[in-house]
Amino acid sequence: MYSKREVIAAMLEQNSGIEIGLYTLGDIGPDPHTGSTISAGQRLKEIIEAAKLADESGLDIFGVGEHHRLDYAISTPPVVLAAIAQNTKRIKLTSATTVLSTIDPVRLFEDFATLDLLSDGRAEIIAGRGAFVESFPLFGYSTDDYDALFSENIELFLKLNENERMSSWNGHFRSPLKDAEIAPRPLQKQLPIWVGVGGSPESAARAGRLGVGMAVAILSGDPARFKPLVDLYRQTGIEAGHASENLKVGVTGHGYIAKTTKQAKDEFYPYYSNYWSYVNLQRGMTSLMSRAEFEQLTEADTALFVGSPEQIIEKILRQHELFGHQRFMAQIDIGGIPFKKIAEGIELLATEVAPIVRRETRK
Repeated sequence: MYSKREVIAAMLEQNSGIEIGLYTLGDIGPDPHTGSTISAGQRLKEIIEAAKLADESGLDIFGVGEHHRLDYAISTPPVVLAAIAQNTKRIKLTSATTVLSTIDPVRLFEDFATLDLLSDGRAEIIAGRGAFVESFPLFGYSTDDYDALFSENIELFLKLNENERMSSWNGHFRSPLKDAEIAPRPLQKQLPIWVGVGGSPESAARAGRLGVGMAVAILSGDPARFKPLVDLYRQTGIEAGHASENLKVGVTGHGYIAKTTKQAKDEFYPYYSNYWSYVNLQRGMTSLMSRAEFEQLTEADTALFVGSPEQIIEKILRQHELFGHQRFMAQIDIGGIPFKKIAEGIELLATEVAPIVRRETRK
């Protein structure tokens, strides 16, 4: 009879090609065709259902992001992931990303250790500094400390991950820890943690020095421009004494899959243009994406995963040749896309894309 911990270890050791999954930020945007906008409650229910479909169809991981705005449905990833855990059986569950600069690392560890116990050892964290900064004033932090907060918090989190009792710790931004019990402990020996990187060499080097995974967001353009970033991460990690097999790379990006590439482009363009119109508005910019601009973004040598299953396979494998990464995660539910289309995309990713990508990367 094997323990749960032994079963988890055996699963992780299996060489089945790269992991393939989904993530969502839970944006709440109007459907560009109807003008209607679903409620935050309905959005959350659909996210849980999407995770359930991903689990049932054999995808490897599902992630949820964090925003503190009325036009996003998710502000507390561990709460949403706990609900997903009760509706799934095997899929890994991660934040994507946790804004580590504005959350107490002790509370974060306890929340995800609890999630790990509830999910039988499926919890992970992708931590980042945050593309939006609304959480800083909301929780009483200054953006002047943007990087210093992240540095202190991730170093403390890694110590919490290793030690069930902190005999002594002192930092700048939170109260000291003295003979503090850190409870509960996760089912896994340690919670897997990745650092989300958007393009900063400093962030890549830091992830390497810490020996944590690196999740790279590649949303547009030629993905080859990110290869120096991946190389820097691995080089820095090895120089810091970390084993190369522990320096894992994940690629995340936007996507939409349909039976043909023409169908995918025709269906996705209104939603993708809509998505960037309200994201840019959140940043104080007003701009509309033309169809010609969209066509450039979706060309065969770009990072935007829009097309037929064959086109998506080609793009993932091209990136794997560049990066040799261990994980790919797509965001396919943006811009007010109806849930029916999201469900169809999950099925195509799981049944037509994932098997071939796993087979080819297993080689």
